[in-house]
Amino acid sequence: MPLAQTPTIVPVVVDDALCIADKGCTVCVDVCPLDVLRIVEGPDGSPVTAHMKYDECWYCMPCEADCPTGAVTVNLPFLLK
Repeated sequence: MPLAQTPTIVPVVVDDALCIADKGCTVCVDVCPLDVLRIVEGPDGSPVTAHMKYDECWYCMPCEADCPTGAVTVNLPFLLK
């Protein structure tokens, strides 16, 4: 799988202000069928926020639908809308 180079070029975007990965939430990572989401860890190894590590998305949207805080957004390409 190709690595995602920056968060702006990937279809799944996580709002850091709303993400509660630091409180132990891993819902988006757990429901992703392709396992492309990861939890970013801080310098001390504690979880900080989620992000899309691999640029390989099926636009299936369970990460967005199941996020308890609405932090995850899946940007659907125009042709899929």
